[in-house]
Amino acid sequence: MEQHSLLPQLRALLGEPHVLTAVSDVEGYALDWRKRYQGSPLAVALPANVDEVAGVVRLCRAAGVAIVPQGGNTGLAGGATPDGTGTQLVLSLRRMRRIRHIGIADRVLVAEAGVVLAEAQRTARDAGLLFPLSLAAEGSATIGGVLATNAGGTAVLRYGNARSLCLGLEAVTASGDVWHGLSTLRKDNTGYDLRDLIVGSEGTLAIITAASVALYPQPAARRTAWVATQDIAAAVALLNRARDALDAGLTGFELMGRECIALVARHFPALRAPLPVDSSSWFVLMELSDSESEAHAQERLEAVLGAAIDAGEVMDAAIAASLQQADAMWSVREHIPLAQAAEGLNIKHDLSVPVSRMAAFVDVTEQRLRRQLPQARLIVFGHLGDGNLHYNVQAPAHGDAAAFRTDHEKACNDLLHSAAVAHGGSFSAEHGIGMLKTAELARFKDPVALALMHATKRAFDPENILNPGKVLPPGHPA
Repeated sequence: MEQHSLLPQLRALLGEPHVLTAVSDVEGYALDWRKRYQGSPLAVALPANVDEVAGVVRLCRAAGVAIVPQGGNTGLAGGATPDGTGTQLVLSLRRMRRIRHIGIADRVLVAEAGVVLAEAQRTARDAGLLFPLSLAAEGSATIGGVLATNAGGTAVLRYGNARSLCLGLEAVTASGDVWHGLSTLRKDNTGYDLRDLIVGSEGTLAIITAASVALYPQPAARRTAWVATQDIAAAVALLNRARDALDAGLTGFELMGRECIALVARHFPALRAPLPVDSSSWFVLMELSDSESEAHAQERLEAVLGAAIDAGEVMDAAIAASLQQADAMWSVREHIPLAQAAEGLNIKHDLSVPVSRMAAFVDVTEQRLRRQLPQARLIVFGHLGDGNLHYNVQAPAHGDAAAFRTDHEKACNDLLHSAAVAHGGSFSAEHGIGMLKTAELARFKDPVALALMHATKRAFDPENILNPGKVLPPGHPA
C-alpha cells in the first residue's frame, strides 16, 4: 500500500476533521517547544479513544508509515517532533482528555493520556487530595507526555518523578494491540515490569493512552522561604539540615544563581525577588508542607533557618507571609527559562550530579568555562534537592546569541557532560534523550546497557515504526 492511500483510511476511521494535512493546521504539531526542530509530517491524526489509537497504529503498520506520538508538545529534547521527510504521521493524544476515575479510598486517579497536568491537579484537589507532579509547563503538558518522558519537576525531592507516581498504564503496542495494564495496586509482583519500561521510553516502545497515578493527602499548611546563601556548599549544608529536621515535610528545594534573578528582573520587572539581587551569589527557594497547622509549619521552618543562620549557612531569609507571597516567590523561579528565552538563544543543559559533589562540580566547570568563554554568562538553577541542575550558558550581553550557540554549543556540551559523568552524574536528568542527545547516549551509556536497550526496542517494535530516530543512538541497528 502506498503512503498516500493511508490518508483516506485514516479519515474513514477518525472522521475528516481529525486528520490534519494543511500546512496551517499541522504547523503547531511540527515545531518543538524550543523551536529548535521543524518537522514536516505526512499528517496529524487525532484519535478520540484507545480503539482509534489502535486502529491508527494498525493502518500505519500495514502502510509502513512511522508514527510520532505527541502529547502537549512541551518536551525539551525534540522527542515529539517528526522529521522533515513528510513521511511520518504525528499521532496527537490531545482529544483523549477524560478523567476515567478518581478513587478516594485508593488514592488514585485514572486519566487518559491527553489530560493536561493542571487538570489532573485540579481534579485531585477538588477531591481533597494532591497530585504532586508540578512543572512550569503544567498548563500544556499532558499525562501521557510527562509519563513518556518520565518528567521530574519541583516536587521530586518528596514525591519522586513521574515513574514513581505511576501505578499502571493502558498502552497500544507497535502491532496495534491494547495492553490493559491500568492497575491501581501498590504491590503487583507478577513478572517483568512493563510499566516501568514504557514510562520514560518517549513513545519508542508503545503509545500511552491512559494511566493510573498515585494521589496524596493535601498538606494542612505550606510555608515557603527565599534564602540567600554564601555559596553552593552552604546551600547543600542547609539542604541536609532541612532534611534532618523536616524529613518528608521538605517538598521543594530549588537553587538559583544571581544571574538568573537578574535576568527575570530585566525581562519581567513586575516580578520582584524577596531579597536584593546583589545580596548573594546564590539563592534557595525552599518549601515545607506540614500535616498539622500553619503555626506548626512556621515554627519548624523558622527553627531550621535560625539554626542555619547561626551556623553561617544562611546570610538572609524571607518567609512568605501568605499563599500569594509564596506563589510570587515560585513565579520568579518559574520565569527563569522564560527570561532566558527573552534574552536570546542559549546553550541548555539538564544535568544531574550527586548532591554531595554539587559544589565541587560547579566550581570546576565554572573555572573551565571562564577560561574557555570569559564573557559568557552562566545561568545555573535547578532542583538541588534531587541533584538536578539546569546549567545554561548564555551569550555575552549584547552579543549575537544565535551565533554564540552555533559556535560554542558542542564545546560546552563536551565540557559539561564529561564533567557531570566524571562527578558520578548524568548528562540528562529529567528532559530525556529525544533526538537532541542520541549521540551523547552513545558516548556515555554503558555498552551493555545500550545493547539491552536495542534488544528491548526490537522486541517491542521490530519494524521500527514507533518514533524512529529518538532515544536510541544513530548508526546502531534498531
